[in-house]
Order: sequence, then structure tokens, then C-alpha cells
Amino acid sequence: MAATAVREFARGGFHGTTIADVAREAKISPAYVFKLFPSKERLFATALESCFEQVVTALAEGADAAPAQDADSVLFAMGAAYAELIKDRTLLMLQVHAQSVAEIPEIGEAFRAGLAKVTTFAQGRSGGSDDAVQRFIAYGQLCHLIVTAHIDEIPESWASILSHGIRHPG
Repeated sequence: MAATAVREFARGGFHGTTIADVAREAKISPAYVFKLFPSKERLFATALESCFEQVVTALAEGADAAPAQDADSVLFAMGAAYAELIKDRTLLMLQVHAQSVAEIPEIGEAFRAGLAKVTTFAQGRSGGSDDAVQRFIAYGQLCHLIVTAHIDEIPESWASILSHGIRHPG
């Protein structure tokens, strides 16, 4: 159910996706969805929790594959793993939609919990300084912007400034 909710909310956002949409894609009744999740907010928050679990799993795999285990190498490898993860844009778009409705208490809480999980994991696994982890998270957000706005496809100097040094698998 969470995987279906991730896909549907990533596609339509919180406001553009109904419980009936998720139920239809999951091939169950809307009533059963409401039995499992008492509100659309709870279903979205569950999808977001699943999203961040997948992000942390990818970061862990990237860290394990780092050629060296110093903080910079581990954070770089985690960034590459994250870039690979968001190639299909589903998890990326869910995070973008979550950010746009973070004022809804249950969603904002789940979004902040996910960011806390990623930040804590990145620092604990890499051993990086607060500044290094902040840069890692900031580059991740810049990566979101570049991917969602297709900035890396724009041949103008301002776009080159934003996307310089940011890697995105094709």
C-alpha cells in the first residue's frame, strides 16, 4: 500500500490525489484504505516515511561502496547513490510535494522526521562535521531544483552556475 501511495502522491501531489486514486491503483476499496489509514494526511505521511526509508537505504549502500571511508569520500558516494535513486523522479517528486504542504501538521512532522533521519544518518555514517553534512543536504536540495526545473538542460550562464559540479545520472 505504501509503495502505491508513494507513486500516486508523487504523480499528483497531496491536493491532486484522492484516496480513491490510491485505492484504485492498489486494487482495493477506498473504504479499506480508510480502515488502514484514518485520513489522507496519515496516508501521505506513511508514503513519506517509506520514501525516506528508501533514501536512507540508498545512502547506506552508497556509503558502503565508497572507495575510502573518510567523511568526504563517504558523503560523495552517498550523493552519487542519491542521484542514482532519484533518476526515476518518484521519490524526488514526493519530497517536493511534501515540502509544498509541510504546513499541514501531520505531513510537516513526517517531512521533518525524514529530514532528521537522513541528516542523522549522513553524519553518523560519514563522521562528517556539521558543516560537511549541511553542505551535503544543501547540495541535495540544489539537486532537486536542478532536476525538477531541468536546469541542467539550459545552455545559459546562470544555469551553468547552478548546475556546475552537480552530477546527475542520465
